[in-house]
Amino acid sequence: MDPHHVTLRKMTSAQFRAATRHREIESVRELAKFMSEDLAREKVRAGAELYLPDGPDTEGHQLLVAESAAGETVGDLWIGPDPRQATATGRSAWLYDIYVFESYRRRGYGSAILAAAERLVTEQGTTRLGLNVVGDNVAAIALYRSCGYTVSSMHLDKTLRS
Repeated sequence: MDPHHVTLRKMTSAQFRAATRHREIESVRELAKFMSEDLAREKVRAGAELYLPDGPDTEGHQLLVAESAAGETVGDLWIGPDPRQATATGRSAWLYDIYVFESYRRRGYGSAILAAAERLVTEQGTTRLGLNVVGDNVAAIALYRSCGYTVSSMHLDKTLRS
């Protein structure tokens, strides 16, 4: 078996809480580049209420951990319905979050987790997997490009000084 092959399984409650804390911290950090930290926190809270109203039991959403061939948990991910589904062609899923634990980075696990996610949604009848990435996340952009993802839209902005 490929040493970077991963198996996906549903998160435990403790894993969900840890993943949520990490996702919130990272999301606020990224959004605070473009707005106040208070507004960033509010947007993150509102997003969680909108997309995961029932937490890990929200219908249509899969909150998963990735385990290596050796049984180590190497990362986690959140897959759900494409929020742009009305404009997408085919049946589309959305990768809301993917996280490779720090000690497993740069070892092929990001690609393995993406491949496992793609297999999972394909088995569920999905023909497209979309995601969003912050423009300065060079490592993530390189990973997605190396796995065949292309830019489908781009939003640009500039902070203006008065």
